[in-house]
Amino acid sequence: MAKLDRNGVAIHYEVHGSGPTILLSSGYSLTSRMWDGQVAALKDRYQVVVWDFRGHGESDYPKDAAQYSETLTAGDMLALLDTVGAKKAVVGGLSLGGYMSLAFHARHPERVRALMLFDTGPGFKKDEARAKWNETAHKRATDFDTRGLAALSSSDEVGQPRHRDATGLAGSARGMLAQESGRVILSLEEVAVPTLVLVGADDTNFLAATDYMAAKIKGSTKVVIPGAGHVANLHQPALFNQAVEAFLATLP
Repeated sequence: MAKLDRNGVAIHYEVHGSGPTILLSSGYSLTSRMWDGQVAALKDRYQVVVWDFRGHGESDYPKDAAQYSETLTAGDMLALLDTVGAKKAVVGGLSLGGYMSLAFHARHPERVRALMLFDTGPGFKKDEARAKWNETAHKRATDFDTRGLAALSSSDEVGQPRHRDATGLAGSARGMLAQESGRVILSLEEVAVPTLVLVGADDTNFLAATDYMAAKIKGSTKVVIPGAGHVANLHQPALFNQAVEAFLATLP
């Protein structure tokens, strides 16, 4: 099991296969295990890098609240690409991982070969809408503070996360799930790389957000997976992999 030292915070990551690099980031409260089905499907042709956000899975759970942020997460992603020797990568993620993929592109567009945005949104332009989202994020953090890992949903959308305790999830909710500004949503029109925008047909909370991203990102490819909710790759793995492989096949 590989660990990346980020100024004293150990980040767990795995490298599977060889070829062009794909960096996959998981959803909030999920871990790199959520990508097992995609690793199996892609590792014969690609170098697939999966990892655990700080505060998640087998990465460290810093006690300092300042160790959780969008900026640090984008820095973790950059350090991972440097570590595996990838000058450019297909950068993708689900939910929070998709948002962070956009945040990474906004900071380091020269390192992104293509984007894959799964069941995610670009944040909020309006302060009021962002404040409402952040209020929900802070409530989730308080719930983890109060109930520990019992606060995790028991639905199949959670998959099988392996967290040591809930402190990292609380810190991540406050520092990473909550959003500081509208920088990411304002960056959509600057995206000039091939982009796959994918959503489960039953993921009602993100249908409008994915429509918005597909409209703002020039030349993007939009795919709706029938019979899938918020974690489309777990609900319909065959259809999900088919859409991803079809997109990857179009890349120059």
